[in-house]
Amino acid sequence: MNYEKLVLVTRKTRLEGLIARFNTKAQAKFYIEHSTGNFALYEREHEQYYTALAQLRRSLQGIIKIHEIERQFLPNYIFAANDLIMTIGIDGLVVNTAKYLNGQPIIAINPDPQHIDGVLLPFHVGEGPSAVHRVLNNQFQINPISMAQATLNDGQSLLAFNDLFIGRHDHISCRYQIKLGNKTESHSSSGIIVSTGAGATGWLSSLFNMANGMVTYFGDNKKKKIPSKTTTTKSNTSPPLRQPQLPRDAESLIFVVREPFISKTTAASLVCGQIKKKSPLIIESNMPEGGVIFSDGLADDYLEFNAGAQATIQLADQKTNLVINNQ
Repeated sequence: MNYEKLVLVTRKTRLEGLIARFNTKAQAKFYIEHSTGNFALYEREHEQYYTALAQLRRSLQGIIKIHEIERQFLPNYIFAANDLIMTIGIDGLVVNTAKYLNGQPIIAINPDPQHIDGVLLPFHVGEGPSAVHRVLNNQFQINPISMAQATLNDGQSLLAFNDLFIGRHDHISCRYQIKLGNKTESHSSSGIIVSTGAGATGWLSSLFNMANGMVTYFGDNKKKKIPSKTTTTKSNTSPPLRQPQLPRDAESLIFVVREPFISKTTAASLVCGQIKKKSPLIIESNMPEGGVIFSDGLADDYLEFNAGAQATIQLADQKTNLVINNQ
């Protein structure tokens, strides 16, 4: 591949977010310090980020043409097939960027290794130029990461690096019909979470934490003297639920229905399972308004999912190609 340019994706710091909210740095400082917060942490983070960004910009000069874009403009930016992508920021910036790509390699830079774990950030700022050279010379390896895709019956689609949420934009119960394989039922719930292998340690894990907390508390009903319709035989203590361990390149997705309600017209037997290539999850909206599908926690970038809409949830054909630091 002959790469035409490098697209450098940046993000605003938390300090910039505070200034946008409170109009001035002084007002932001006043608010944080009077809320017993440490404003110096925001300043240090801001300074470190822009120091790292300036160093990266200088080191990349003369290697390849560079186009810089801030995260908020990603939904409207059109990436070319021969673009090389570089992100500098937290892991979430890789997630936000990945779903707008179509197989282009990503070099992910950690601007502050002392404070950012960087699970998805294999490179430090000083390693950026050598990583670019290796890609340009086709001497690099990638870590392919599976993604989820939601496609509506009108052709609209949305990719997810970590997870998809199908539900409502508010806290009202959502109504829909769900189908997996030969099983179909109507639901009233708080929505559906669909997780990729990369996202399995995030939102999905919190659902298992909640479920295991309930198992721990209510599983031993005799000891806690809580009335229960369930009888136990060999043991009063229920074993914990085991969360599936999905690799990043897993060829399956996990879905979980949040807080399903059983009524005369709704059921709760099809509330979790695996989505595989030949077995997509089909969801038909029964909501007159307020239905949404969004990905990776970005509620501002969504598909409307109201009555008449049908969504097919499946593995995406493309993967995120994260460049590996093998030096």
